[in-house]
Amino acid sequence: MVNIDDFVKRLEIILDYYSINASAFADRIGVQRSSMSHLLSGRNKPSLDFVMKILEVFPDVDLYWLLNGKGSFPKIEEEVSKVKNYETLETEKTNSPTSPNENFGAVDLFSQINYKEEEKPPIRYSTEAKNQNVISEEGEIDKIVIFYKNGTFKAYAP
Repeated sequence: MVNIDDFVKRLEIILDYYSINASAFADRIGVQRSSMSHLLSGRNKPSLDFVMKILEVFPDVDLYWLLNGKGSFPKIEEEVSKVKNYETLETEKTNSPTSPNENFGAVDLFSQINYKEEEKPPIRYSTEAKNQNVISEEGEIDKIVIFYKNGTFKAYAP
């Protein structure tokens, strides 16, 4: 479990190292200034999202050092190069075709995947037959039900 007081001390070390204040730090990692203030005062605990934003914006920060004081800050140059090499390897893996039998042990399961959404034609609504009595060879229509791909439906009674 993360000791909040120690986490705040390590956060202050990061602020001193980069010579920025809490407001600038919050802006840089994309969180509200009040969130940073509440965290530094001990009122709130850091969320996973908050920690991940710090690691994303400041690559010199080591996760284990930030959370429980183990490791070093700033990261040793060898550790930073390992992270960069791993990111390059992951980029190459995602760009190359994969076979169904490939070992996925080292794949980052939390990386963001961008899917291109196919363009859908605009939906047209017709009010012409809504209140008309339509008679066919089988008889009068009692109800029209439209089923949508998202699982919803609409029922119309003429």
